[in-house]
Amino acid sequence: MQLHRLPRAMLRGSQLAPPALSPTARTRLQALEVWQQTGHWRLAARVFGLSRATLFRWRRRYQPADLTTLESRSRRPQRVRQPQTPPALVSRLHQLRDQYPRWGREKLRVLLAREGMRVSAKTIDRVLARLRQRGQLVEAVRAAISAHKRARARPYAIRKPRDYGSTQPGDLVQVDTLDIRPLPGVVRKQFTARDVVSRWDVVDVYRTATATTAAQFLATLITRMPFPIRAIQVDGGSEFAAAFEHACPHRGIRLFVLPPHSPKLNGHVERAQRTHTEEFYECYAGDLDLPTLRAAQRHWEHIYNHIRPHQALSYLTPAEFLAHHRTRGPASHM
Repeated sequence: MQLHRLPRAMLRGSQLAPPALSPTARTRLQALEVWQQTGHWRLAARVFGLSRATLFRWRRRYQPADLTTLESRSRRPQRVRQPQTPPALVSRLHQLRDQYPRWGREKLRVLLAREGMRVSAKTIDRVLARLRQRGQLVEAVRAAISAHKRARARPYAIRKPRDYGSTQPGDLVQVDTLDIRPLPGVVRKQFTARDVVSRWDVVDVYRTATATTAAQFLATLITRMPFPIRAIQVDGGSEFAAAFEHACPHRGIRLFVLPPHSPKLNGHVERAQRTHTEEFYECYAGDLDLPTLRAAQRHWEHIYNHIRPHQALSYLTPAEFLAHHRTRGPASHM
């Protein structure tokens, strides 16, 4: 292979090019200088390994007063495909995401479908991404809370028998407490109950978590669960002893207590605590006095049981699941 070398004087102009010029543009400038100084385009083409068409195209673009004309041009199409999503759907999706900032694309898809707007989950992702890029979608700031649970030996309540099954709503309701500390010196205690079959939740908040408040929550739980409760499972916290423990047999409810340090055995209500933390407390900006917080929490409980699609129920709400269960018998669920 024959190598072509040029005198340095021929390349001096390109060496004096502005520092901002890219290496590719400098190479193009060198090729054009060789052509200009020798008068032979073929020589420049051989030296730089270029075709005639490429070299002539660069010469047409070249403006000595503006060396940036040798820079590579954008290859972006002049006409790009525009989003085809209807503006009404984008607006409604934006409203739903602002209303329920911690809900994912599948839940939002179900809500839109209820309103007659059929759209894929991927389309929802694309629309939300465009809204973020434009600065129109502001993600909710997560508020910090803490959860502290204690485990103590229990003298009365028994461990759940291995052969105890949960196939009908009310067969087993898991109950737990959530320690909420949204501000320094502000402490709230949430009691959460979840039915393991229907995923129906009942929540209430108090200033303290004692056996007395737990007994009060038990009365609330019985009132707001839409079916009879046959058994409750709790951890070893002292709030689930004394008055609470005495109230269960009087109401005909079996009481199961977990072994120490076994929160995974109460996995349904533990997952409920995470849901309520992320989707209610981390999005809540209202007052923290008990009446205001309870009213907001009761509204959230209605949303959870009647509006929020539940993945474990094939994106039915707990209320929809119970309606299917009553009309068709036991339904399959995760």
